[in-house]
Amino acid sequence: MRDLLLCIPFIFLQGNFKKEQLQHKRVQNAYELKYNGVKNNLQKHNLNPKTYSLYIRVFKYDGIVELWGKDATSTTYKLFREYNICMSSGELGPKRKQGDYQVPEGYYHIDRFNPNSNFHLSLGINYPNTSDKILGHKNKLGGDIFIHGDCVTIGCVPLTDNEIRSFYVYCVEAINNGQSSISVTIFPAKMKGENSRFLNKLTKNSDTNNLWTDLQKGYTYFNTHKKLPNISFLENGRHHISTP
Repeated sequence: MRDLLLCIPFIFLQGNFKKEQLQHKRVQNAYELKYNGVKNNLQKHNLNPKTYSLYIRVFKYDGIVELWGKDATSTTYKLFREYNICMSSGELGPKRKQGDYQVPEGYYHIDRFNPNSNFHLSLGINYPNTSDKILGHKNKLGGDIFIHGDCVTIGCVPLTDNEIRSFYVYCVEAINNGQSSISVTIFPAKMKGENSRFLNKLTKNSDTNNLWTDLQKGYTYFNTHKKLPNISFLENGRHHISTP
């Protein structure tokens, strides 16, 4: 969904990012309403508010966004917050062209913060990634995919204005702590048990099946080890998933 107002690119100095964000009224309001709860929830899960880093998982079918965190001294992540996706569009499967109403699927990261979004607050996802550019419709890939407030979507991940406030604060704090990139993996569904069997039967499209196979590998590795695998992109648009 196009988000026309001011975006803050993902270039900053540690310690200055939060200060810059707090110049914006909606971010100030988010901190006034949510920061104490954010801090308390982190401490409840034994995460240091001054050193934690984030990993985000999105599950389209389940309608859930997960926040995982780890401290600088830890090697493993722990789940500490879940959000419900307010509204969805499109079908299970990747986004391959502009205007298809699809929410992307794959391995991404947050590439911009928008404190003056058309949808209250928003965080941009780096769609199209390398795989999307190889496998999608050339010159018609679309873009402007966000996790945002409000409860409308034509291909984004809306959380409502109230919920995006704490989500945004968690992300600002992680960047202010020195995290250079917040990874976001968007899955068609939680890839285990009945969901895996359901997905295996859902499509005969080889492109989609290949993507889901690659996502399954990353999902299984993370669920087993609570560590992020290394992800690289192959020339055919597939992914190489390896142990850190």
